[in-house]
Amino acid sequence: MTTLPSLWPLAGIALVVAGFAVRANPLAVVVAAAFGAGLGAGMAVPDIIAALGKAFVQNRYVSVPWLVLPVIGLMERAGLQEAGRALIERTRSATSARILLIYLGFRQITAALGLTQIAGHAQSVRPLIAPMAEAAAVRDDPALDDAGRNRVKAMAAATDNVGLFFGEDIFLAIASILLIKGFLEGAGIVVEPLQLSVWAIPTALTAFAVHGVRLWRMGRRR
Repeated sequence: MTTLPSLWPLAGIALVVAGFAVRANPLAVVVAAAFGAGLGAGMAVPDIIAALGKAFVQNRYVSVPWLVLPVIGLMERAGLQEAGRALIERTRSATSARILLIYLGFRQITAALGLTQIAGHAQSVRPLIAPMAEAAAVRDDPALDDAGRNRVKAMAAATDNVGLFFGEDIFLAIASILLIKGFLEGAGIVVEPLQLSVWAIPTALTAFAVHGVRLWRMGRRR
């Protein structure tokens, strides 16, 4: 008779869902989920704490990008956004669509090289790219309303998402490539990471073209 596996280790998933549903502190939710999963799997509390400490030490590089945020805040306070807007107002050829298209190419290329943390919403979009694109849109259309400004800001955020998502899969040592490789091998399909990376190039180029058309249409609508 087959013994069904215990479902108690999945308690961590329920705790994550419940915690985010009530908008609890994310760090507290993750720690509670870890303890819930560990206790459900029959681990002792000291073992759970040791596993958390080991995971933190092994992945401490993940916290490095957060050190950039205070620097970004100081730069904003010193007038980074105002300087970006002033530059765009003086450059007539810099339209919002062109600014975002250049950023899209930059984001895809750097992500394809594995440099996923040198740009992003907090590091570049909010303090620089979005204000520059908004300034260009207002310069070209002084009657632009709040809804139009918000569309430009949203497109700036979307540009970062598209560039990162479709660019990083070209890099061999990225988590998404390893996830795809593991999933395919589980289905009996053996592929090399290089093969997945090569096949990600046409997808990235297509995403660049599609989003480029969206940016062009955004500029045309104004």
